[in-house]
Amino acid sequence: MDLNELQYQIGLTLIEGIGDVNAKSLLAYCGSAQEVFRQKKTHLLKVPGIGEIHARSIVGSKDVLKRTEEEIKFIKKYKITPLFFTDENYPQRLKYCSDSPILLYYKGNANLNKEKIVGVVGSRKPSDYGKEKTQELISELKSTNAIVLSGLAYGVDAWAHKCAIDEGMETVGVLGHGLDRIYPQLHEKMAKKMITQGGLLTDFMSGTNPDAVNFPKRNRIVAGLCDALVVVESKRKGGSLITATIANSYNKDVFAFPGRAGDLLAEGCNGLIKQNRATLIENAADLIYAMQWEEEEKKSKKNKQIPLMINLSDDEKIIMNAFGDKTEMHIDEICHVSQMTISKTASVLLQMEFSNLIRSKPGKMYAAM
Repeated sequence: MDLNELQYQIGLTLIEGIGDVNAKSLLAYCGSAQEVFRQKKTHLLKVPGIGEIHARSIVGSKDVLKRTEEEIKFIKKYKITPLFFTDENYPQRLKYCSDSPILLYYKGNANLNKEKIVGVVGSRKPSDYGKEKTQELISELKSTNAIVLSGLAYGVDAWAHKCAIDEGMETVGVLGHGLDRIYPQLHEKMAKKMITQGGLLTDFMSGTNPDAVNFPKRNRIVAGLCDALVVVESKRKGGSLITATIANSYNKDVFAFPGRAGDLLAEGCNGLIKQNRATLIENAADLIYAMQWEEEEKKSKKNKQIPLMINLSDDEKIIMNAFGDKTEMHIDEICHVSQMTISKTASVLLQMEFSNLIRSKPGKMYAAM
């Protein structure tokens, strides 16, 4: 960890009015966070999205570096892992989300680039049915070795984390505040367990309160970091629907358990399904089938046959075009470029692999033949 560069990376998040999107533009133009602080105003004005006001804020923001010294002390004392956007271990799934955090703070032992991650969200006051479906889902997902991801909130979130811990699965909680506290405080004991069996993740510095405005930002990380998002129960305007909407915008696969017509806790899930914003599932087997995870495990056992003539489907053409001049691409990058969901992309890639058009490699990388 380069503490000198980290100081500027943290400082970049503190410049007033910049935000994650503009910060990435600055990085692309300047090459590093430290170089951003060294640029003259005239040079900054050439960066897309950086106007007069933003340029002035950057040039006059040297004082924010004093605050970063406190944060670095906190990081070192509590063994926090900072994950900057350009780091190799930054979550690859988030890299293809336009508004993903430029910097994350992580405490845990789970690999955030693990092959399968399932987000589970729902009502803060789930019914017995909701708890039962959550428990069944996670128990049945154990065989996939997936990480269970949620927001450590009351209700389905906390229940999902607990079920994962009980099943011996890794579970990661995304927080809407700094790592110097746990909110709700009731979940503090569980959070400590998660650090040794998963982890805690946030894009907020220490000292940040769990204010209401922070939780939609938290939701975008949950939506972007998972391969599949499951909504268990939700009212018509539940917070889980915000996460589902963000996941839809990221081309993530969204699933929902159906509920009884007229049930308040079913209105959100039934609405998602009715509007084709989520796929109906009754169990984990439905999700595993939709995500092609069983097929991924079986593909190495199947004999590949090279066709005499190759007639590409429209989806195969889109993926071949996505490669462009590149010889290798990560599946999340393919999804981003092709604008397909993870499950659809995985299905098309599988067929292309059978046809010897592409070759799968470790780490969810694919190479054009």
